[in-house]
Amino acid sequence: MAQPASPSESDHPRAGDPVFDLHAGGKMEVASTVAVNGPDDLSLAYTPGVARVCEAIAEHAAYADDYTWVGNTVAVVTDGTAVLGLGDIGPRAAMPVMEGKAVLFKQFADVDAVPICLDTTDTDAIVETVVRLAPSFGGINLEDISAPRCFEIEQRLKNRLDIPVFHDDQHGTAVVVLAALENALKLTGRRIEDTRVVISGAGAAGVACTKILLAAGVKDIAVTDRKGVLHSDRDDLTEVKVALARTTADQTGRKGSLADVLEGADVFIGVSGGNVPEEVVSRMAPEAIIFGLANPIPEVHPDVAARHARVVATGRSDYPNQINNVLAFPGIFRGAFDVRATAITENMKLAAADALAELVGDDLTESYIVPSPFDDRVAPAVSAAVARAARQDRVARR
Repeated sequence: MAQPASPSESDHPRAGDPVFDLHAGGKMEVASTVAVNGPDDLSLAYTPGVARVCEAIAEHAAYADDYTWVGNTVAVVTDGTAVLGLGDIGPRAAMPVMEGKAVLFKQFADVDAVPICLDTTDTDAIVETVVRLAPSFGGINLEDISAPRCFEIEQRLKNRLDIPVFHDDQHGTAVVVLAALENALKLTGRRIEDTRVVISGAGAAGVACTKILLAAGVKDIAVTDRKGVLHSDRDDLTEVKVALARTTADQTGRKGSLADVLEGADVFIGVSGGNVPEEVVSRMAPEAIIFGLANPIPEVHPDVAARHARVVATGRSDYPNQINNVLAFPGIFRGAFDVRATAITENMKLAAADALAELVGDDLTESYIVPSPFDDRVAPAVSAAVARAARQDRVARR
């Protein structure tokens, strides 16, 4: 691929902009964990001493987890097709986000991470590339890959690799949404199996949120896209949406528009963007729960939601109850790495959500349904719960 033209000096952001100043030179570096200060150190860190470690790993491949960085390092992989709210901006422009993700892994759970931005959007090429890179890593965190390709890529990698593969746009969001919902239901006195949920958006986050809520016990979910509720009578659904329809509206008979199914609903979860008119929101059930998670503009503005709902959450940091994936993915990988898990199972995700919800404890209020990302208890609680679930599911190797 041709190299991009260099911008002129006048095109560069001016010094003094705090955002660009922080990103200058990138947000990461490689640091050694051992000193090489003389011949003796060199002979241990490199030849001839290193050969003994190589031979041991050649005989027992699992030793790579203990004697290289593999056991504590995740690849953060993207093709740049669905970056934050920016969309398809390509692999080069995606790098600042992937670096940021790697920094969060290290900051919150002491997991090392390497950003890998692939210059292809071909599903086969992405899968084959990641499979060939996998021996260098203990896990794969897929990031910002557009739907529906992200579903196939994740599943094919799970089928071929014996290390954790986790698409954070799906499962990180879903874990935190479930944790927040568990506590919101406590506040409103609802049982999860009696709660009626509407999810706006059938992309990566919408699919994963639906699946985890069903697994947690929700019985009545309607998922909508731009054309209304997903149900099997529609002839315009993708394979992924057909499967979603069978487990949601097909079970309840719900059809129509978002406005139709939102009337009387207990919970609204927005993961699609767009705008829900206040008159529609006002017809939800009393003491409704509204999670408008689009950034930077939620589907229902928090001030509007607060007029009609008991509990409101957003994806923003300037309002209470931020649904932030950083509450989940560092601790999930920490727990998986601690027990050398071969996969991240559904039970491990449910355990992570339960652990997050339990941290709020007796401090639960309408403005505090999930802990802060800067709560030091978060990653240890999530990782411990994930590790226990991995052992229960027999995917732990130690």
